[in-house]
Amino acid sequence: MSKELTERLNQNRRRLLEIDKHLDIAAKRKQMEVLRQESQSPDFWNDSQAAQKKMKELNHCKALLEKRDLYQKHLEDVEAVLDLLQEEKSEDLTKEAEEKLAAVEKGLEELEFQRMLSGEHDAAGAILFINAGAGGTEACDWAEMLLRMYRRWCDQRGFRHEVVDFTPGEGAGFRSAVLTVAGDYAYGHLKAEIGVHRLVRISPYDANKRRHTSFASVFALPDIEQEIQIEIKEEDLRIDTFRSGGAGGQKVNKTESAVRLTHLPTGIVVACQNERSQHQNRATAMKLLKAKLYEAELEKRRKEKEAIEKKKKKIEWGSQIRSYVMQPYQLVKDHRTQLEIGNVQAVMDGGIDSFIQKYLLEFS
Repeated sequence: MSKELTERLNQNRRRLLEIDKHLDIAAKRKQMEVLRQESQSPDFWNDSQAAQKKMKELNHCKALLEKRDLYQKHLEDVEAVLDLLQEEKSEDLTKEAEEKLAAVEKGLEELEFQRMLSGEHDAAGAILFINAGAGGTEACDWAEMLLRMYRRWCDQRGFRHEVVDFTPGEGAGFRSAVLTVAGDYAYGHLKAEIGVHRLVRISPYDANKRRHTSFASVFALPDIEQEIQIEIKEEDLRIDTFRSGGAGGQKVNKTESAVRLTHLPTGIVVACQNERSQHQNRATAMKLLKAKLYEAELEKRRKEKEAIEKKKKKIEWGSQIRSYVMQPYQLVKDHRTQLEIGNVQAVMDGGIDSFIQKYLLEFS
């Protein structure tokens, strides 16, 4: 048993060294010390937005290093226990070593996954766009089902989320919806959901109970309003106001508080109608516009550098990333990773972490 434990100990030491290299732990320690010293400066909070950003970075570094150092201590404890076991056999000491190694192995898996979330904006919140495909009521209902799935996933992670814009469907569901998600690494996770999602089921809207196939597209942008350095001139905007309509039994707003912004040079259109105040709706719409303009600028640069993402499927009908089959059998299959889950209801209740993690581990 001690030989087996020694092999596990050495294996986890190697894993930790590899993680230190990929996460650049030495640089993280220096960064944390610099941020800590800056936070103690008397004028640190003069610029509250910059200060909040730095405090967030400081807390991220601190949490990461505390986890890493805890696993290092566990490995040192296991080594000490193994030294004792060479002198005297003990079931209690053996059990202690096994428990600490199990804790380390689980923790290292989390750290290995976290290094998949090292993109420039992975730590940011997310703006999720869901659009129904062709298919009328059935497709609109599918879009609403996906919206519910992502909101359940957010609830499970403790992420704040809000529907800031929607277009009602034809008799049910949504033609389109925009969901903002506030939480650490929300974008890093949800970027794995970008693509076309396909539903196969017996339609509740078909009197003949035939099987239907529906499509909806999902797109995610990082919520980085404070970091986006894009100038938007007033003369480049067309601002329209309209009455916001309720969804899902909500009351209809009688005033024209909803706001639609059209960026004339690019033709990009965004809207927000969830707030009672026109001022609040305009502020949220501006955030959405900045995110879309930022994404457009990134796409322009990618094309100029001919750095097209070859592994990423195009968002178009027929190139679905995942299929959700409810009839004649139960199966959710991700076509990129080949991961399959037979419990469709659990997935629709927000259980999508397995799909996200496998995708990020394979393609990040």
